[in-house]
Amino acid sequence: MMKKKDAYTVAVVGATSAAGRELIELLEERRFPVADLVLLEPAESEGERIEFQGKGARVRKLEKSSFAGIDFAWFCTDASLSKVFCPIAAAAGAVVIDGSDVFRMDPAVPLVIPEVNADALTGHKGIIANPDSSVIALSMVLKPLQETVTIKRVVVTALQSVSSSGKEAMDELAGQTVSLMNFRDVETNVYRHQIAFNCIPQVDAFREDGDTRGEATLAEETKKILGDQAIRVTATAVWVPVFRGHALSVNIETDKPVPANEARESLARSAGVIVYDDPARDLYPLQTEIAGKDEVFVGRVREDRTVEHGLNLWIVCDNIRKGAALNAVQIGEHLIR
Repeated sequence: MMKKKDAYTVAVVGATSAAGRELIELLEERRFPVADLVLLEPAESEGERIEFQGKGARVRKLEKSSFAGIDFAWFCTDASLSKVFCPIAAAAGAVVIDGSDVFRMDPAVPLVIPEVNADALTGHKGIIANPDSSVIALSMVLKPLQETVTIKRVVVTALQSVSSSGKEAMDELAGQTVSLMNFRDVETNVYRHQIAFNCIPQVDAFREDGDTRGEATLAEETKKILGDQAIRVTATAVWVPVFRGHALSVNIETDKPVPANEARESLARSAGVIVYDDPARDLYPLQTEIAGKDEVFVGRVREDRTVEHGLNLWIVCDNIRKGAALNAVQIGEHLIR
């Protein structure tokens, strides 16, 4: 994997983003062996200080020379920065864990969820991709089922919170809500349409086939992670007026019957998954209740009787925590074990 050390020199690129701040908190919370923390941002964020281990670490300007002596470089940036600087960091000797989509479908780059396909890390070439947050939630639930049956088809509707679009999107939702409650016109900057009290069925740009890039991502990344290109995956991705936490409505067709009780038991045994499913008490996962939680929550597990062998599921996950920062830190933890 990599040379074992007592502690590592770590860089976080995009340190002031929501995912970057969460990642820094997790490095401290989970006691990742950090000898020195280097915080990097483009010039406009240079000089800001972020607390780590009781001290204030200063954010430095991201430059090509920033990665000398770095063991791990976590990228919490957009694709344009990752495309330029991830190869530079890897060439300097760092193990790069990138949260953007630029390398995810590269055949030479592992796309990894440690609980699902940690074996993909073997023989990595310096860059490791962190999957899309909805893909992490979906794959964590599909994997335990895949171990007992063949998954033939997956239909997923992803209800995605605005935090995946960054702080500006969260501010826009808050600002629009205040404006509407005070009978004022709303301003739209991050999204083309009003997001407050609304749902927008467009995550990323449209492709020629009518899917958005967000929907194609769900299909393509899930199949790569599960190692089965024969699974038919179709998705609809929607921005919803929720600050934090993604929810997925999922329908699965399998080659053999999977009774709902057996599915619950299989999921309950899976690392990182919590079954929260008691219809008699109106209990099921909610986006408002999973913020800050490490696990992927699943409920509303029931058999779909409109197909020969089918299941319906409801999945909820904190898209900033497990859906981004935690998964990235867990990749690093796996590499040093």
